[in-house]
Amino acid sequence: MAGDENTEGEAVAGRLLLVEYEQVKEEQRARIGFRDNLLYATLASMAAIITFSFQNHGQPELLLLLPPASVLLGWAYLVNDEKISAIGRYVREDLGPRLALLTPGRPAVFGWERAHRDDHRRISRKRLQLAADLLLFCVAPIAALVVYWVSEPVRAVLLAVSVAEVALIAVLAVQIVLYADLHRP
Repeated sequence: MAGDENTEGEAVAGRLLLVEYEQVKEEQRARIGFRDNLLYATLASMAAIITFSFQNHGQPELLLLLPPASVLLGWAYLVNDEKISAIGRYVREDLGPRLALLTPGRPAVFGWERAHRDDHRRISRKRLQLAADLLLFCVAPIAALVVYWVSEPVRAVLLAVSVAEVALIAVLAVQIVLYADLHRP
């Protein structure tokens, strides 16, 4: 009878692990949707700021709004991207192995979580994604600052603000590079 209780306990544990898997995958899907929408929100905010800054004889100082918008949206993008990756790691390295212990002799569980990372073009895709992220969240706001700096006249207080914005953009750029996940699985 003790063997039956052990098997029943393992079955319950297995079902609980599968429920947990479903929950973390649902969170991952939601975060992917939110992260991807942040790209569109960033592009829309950039378009709006650029449009307002050049309407009615131009107000280039409004371009100083672009770096904080890009940094805030870029940070939200980065945080969600990291959580998406963390969920994948959790499933591969923790949840999957715990479930596999309950199913000895069976094929590995959640094989897709590992298989999609084994693609030989993964590193080149990650590099291209890194370039796109840096272009959108860092290069574009720097370009806006350059346009402001070459406009006439540049006021000292706004110049100081723009220099602080460069520092914010640099911090975001470093974080984007650090979280790029360019290594092999």
